[in-house]
Amino acid sequence: MPAVGPPVGGSWLALRQRPNFGSAEQLAAYGGWVPVERQAGTSLVGRARLSKVGPVRVRAVLYRAAVVAIRDNPHLKSLSERRLARGKTHIAALGAALPKLAHLCFGVLKTRQPYQAEYALSA
Repeated sequence: MPAVGPPVGGSWLALRQRPNFGSAEQLAAYGGWVPVERQAGTSLVGRARLSKVGPVRVRAVLYRAAVVAIRDNPHLKSLSERRLARGKTHIAALGAALPKLAHLCFGVLKTRQPYQAEYALSA
């Protein structure tokens, strides 16, 4: 998979062995790659931020992989371009790419099939 090499793969395998994740959403939430709404009652509403839970090293490795994937992976590149076209910032587009990369990696590990760049682009 573009942007996923041995450091990312090793981190993923180590993370995936800890608890038994039933879905990619659970893995992304555990890893801290999902946005969290900031609300306190009805009067304070803040901007959504990325969660800071989960293993710091694995989160950092996937963050760096997402930065590269926005440039090299066709799925994440199109996702980022769509977000930027809607007026989102580069960081917001990167925040959307993190859980998507987690979903792609989860799917490859779960199905034990090689990554197919054409699969989702043709659908």
